Amino acid sequence: MRINGFQKMTLLDFPGKVACTVFTGGCNLRCPFCHNALLVTEVADLEVIPEEEVFSVLAKRRGILDGVAITGGEPLLQKDIRAFIEKVRAMGFSVKLDTNGTFPGKLKELVLNGLVDYVAVDIKNCPEKYRETTDAENTDMDAIEETVAFLLEGRVPYEFRTTVVREFHTVEDIVKIGRWIYGAEHYYLQNFVDSGNLIGTDMHAVSREELFAMRDAVTQFVKDVQVRGVD
Repeated sequence: MRINGFQKMTLLDFPGKVACTVFTGGCNLRCPFCHNALLVTEVADLEVIPEEEVFSVLAKRRGILDGVAITGGEPLLQKDIRAFIEKVRAMGFSVKLDTNGTFPGKLKELVLNGLVDYVAVDIKNCPEKYRETTDAENTDMDAIEETVAFLLEGRVPYEFRTTVVREFHTVEDIVKIGRWIYGAEHYYLQNFVDSGNLIGTDMHAVSREELFAMRDAVTQFVKDVQVRGVD
């Protein structure tokens, strides 16, 4: 599996667990506000971290780490992700998978075989604004809708989340997302932060007041709506 980043410990990336985070290279979307742009547009120039390095850390940190969060880029682009996850699970660690939702078949395979303990899906925007928001005309909305419908069945713990950007999101857009994911267990709104490593330019966070207005507007559709990254 192509690993282009490795954080040896995090308390934030895997809810309720002490974990390490593996960053895979490559993505099929081009969201202008992506904060890991190098993993999307400059993959060929990045250092590749051997899998053995990850497994060596896991072996040394048994009893300290609970799990592994796999993110990207888009992890489900990796052809050998199942084999990697099987090795992680064989060592006794839980697995969290971040995905953009465009590979429902691969996601179902992992979940239905008991290989993933938690799934986080980035909902980029309401359906009618998806291609504009991802800057990818070939964004497969049928695939994303299949992923959403599958997770709503409750076969694995999951969350939906949206990075809110002034140039792309309004309260009305967030309400439309809420209707789309009606009945979801958890939905998180996280305000845009300029990492200094973006695909696009001239993007901004919304105000604190607008972010909480978005949260309040969607609580009628989702059981648990929270705002992340705001003091």
